[in-house]
Amino acid sequence: MSKNRLQQETSPYLMQHANNPVEWWLWGEQALTEARNLDKPIYYSACLWCHVMAHESFEDEATAAVMNQDYINIKVGREERPDLDKIYQSAHHRLNQHAGGNS
Repeated sequence: MSKNRLQQETSPYLMQHANNPVEWWLWGEQALTEARNLDKPIYYSACLWCHVMAHESFEDEATAAVMNQDYINIKVGREERPDLDKIYQSAHHRLNQHAGGNS
């Protein structure tokens, strides 16, 4: 059974992922502590257009199992935390020399 933590969220973006088999965390100290304690990297997802990812990956049981095993999966609403999105989009751009997501 999934430990998806988006069940009680009010953001339309977060609510659309509330029933994914991915064990989504909200951004915060609890998720970051869990990542440190389990020595797992963070999988950060905030893109508003990732309905494609939702259908191809986040709703797929096998993909979710890998994500849950290997990552602490954090879902962030860009409209609620544009500061975090800016940091991750900036890092992506520097590493890949092109914009990522919806920026």
